[in-house]
Amino acid sequence: MARTTPRNHPTTEGTTEERPLYWRVAGELVGELRDGTIPPGERLPGERQLAAHFGVSRETVRQALDVLRRDGLISTDRRGSHATLTGLPVEAPSSLAFPVGVRTADPDAFDRATVAWEAPPAEHAVALGLAPHRPTLVHRYRSAAADGTGLRTAVTSFSAVALAEVEELARYRDRADGSGAAQLRRTYDWMRRAGLTLHHRDSITRLESGASVRVIRRVHDQYARPLEITDLIVDARQDALVYEFTLPAAV
Repeated sequence: MARTTPRNHPTTEGTTEERPLYWRVAGELVGELRDGTIPPGERLPGERQLAAHFGVSRETVRQALDVLRRDGLISTDRRGSHATLTGLPVEAPSSLAFPVGVRTADPDAFDRATVAWEAPPAEHAVALGLAPHRPTLVHRYRSAAADGTGLRTAVTSFSAVALAEVEELARYRDRADGSGAAQLRRTYDWMRRAGLTLHHRDSITRLESGASVRVIRRVHDQYARPLEITDLIVDARQDALVYEFTLPAAV
């Protein structure tokens, strides 16, 4: 029997509990189309890559793509599926990748990132000026080489200022359940596009074991308001180092 897909848009109809899994995936894909993660006209990753990205089966991805195709948000030809949603031109990305320590693209490496709306670690709450136990957007990143070596784990918490000023980040609140994949690699570009000048301070120290390095990144804007803090642990050997720099706002 042929499968039919509802015509209602996944981001406007029903609650998360009422929707099948492919609707959630379709909604997250729409978000990435709108925030520029997948620019207009650019080819989407293949079904296998999308399945790994969202942590679902290829059949679920196929159903999600069918929803977006019916709504005219993507088109498919012999070269694959392409984003057709109208949006702003994507600027050249800054030299800074998010989160600190993120790996360059490696198809053989394990690479997973999620977001949740929850109370951040106590140290993060203090750094961001948040009241104890007040929830915010928390991003978690985990990556390792294909053989399991070089493990990197990072936890990032965003401030109320960042969520108020940066529309692309604020959109994640309603779908930040901690389960779906969420790549925020263009976070610093979004912040700059919102008119924020970024001041980073990265503290790098070697842990007592000598086998791992801890990096703590704090980001403020031109008004000294905290935007985010990231705590990264890298399986590597390196001496302590602290450096600072400023990335101007986009003009």
